[in-house]
Amino acid sequence: MRLTLHTDYALRALIYLGLRSGRRISIREIAEAHRISENHLIKVIHNLGRGGFVRTIRGKGGGLVLARPPEEIGVGDVVRFTEDDMALVVCFQGESASCALIGACRLQGLLGEALAAFLAVLDGKTLADLIGGPNRRVMAQRLGLDEDASAARA
Repeated sequence: MRLTLHTDYALRALIYLGLRSGRRISIREIAEAHRISENHLIKVIHNLGRGGFVRTIRGKGGGLVLARPPEEIGVGDVVRFTEDDMALVVCFQGESASCALIGACRLQGLLGEALAAFLAVLDGKTLADLIGGPNRRVMAQRLGLDEDASAARA
């Protein structure tokens, strides 16, 4: 299974906002720090706003902030919201799928169980888990952030 670029960018944007908690951040700043497309990131941020993960503030002094504390943003929730299709194989699409083995094959059940386990692991983690701990300072440095200011908020 591979997550989409949309989900990857969403998680990276949330990590950046979490590391810069309390500050208003521009899309350009996130794009430059992660070396990703600003145009694509605009769509991702818009979607994160619709999902209640990010709040956008317009006007002078505007920018992006997390809509909730990092402890309240579940990684599994973000992945479910940003992924359009979690079907691992065609038989997950129901009776209309083009597989001659539907109803007789145990692969669908096995892969369904694996997907549930994958999501259960993600459901056990929050954005706070991703941005906390000993790697916080390294992440901040690699993103070009003031490591002392970021670490002080940890």
